[in-house]
Amino acid sequence: MNYVLDASALLAFFQGEPGSETVENALESASISAVNWAEVVQKAVANGVEVTGMREELEALGVLIVPFDQGQAEATGLLWSKKRRYGLSLGDRACLCLGREHKATIFTADRAWEKLDLGVKIHVIR
Repeated sequence: MNYVLDASALLAFFQGEPGSETVENALESASISAVNWAEVVQKAVANGVEVTGMREELEALGVLIVPFDQGQAEATGLLWSKKRRYGLSLGDRACLCLGREHKATIFTADRAWEKLDLGVKIHVIR
């Protein structure tokens, strides 16, 4: 796994938004936390998108959906106190912790992440 996708990056790809081509080029070597996948599914449902088969389609593109385990849960919780001034959501922190754990480049559409100093490479897709 070379890349970790934030929900915002995967949503940009699905919706053909600016930066989608950057995400598309990384899909075969990408993963996403199950927490961020839940965010993507929620957004799809909220927009009236049929989600049946969506996970299988994503996995067929090469994306690995990584279960959220106890270690990630603890790291995600601890990150809140260190970076709470940035207003990071649970999903944001889960993504950042997965990227840090796997020493992967994180793809996001959230420009505020550029200011984070977590010892992980963050690539803003647009």
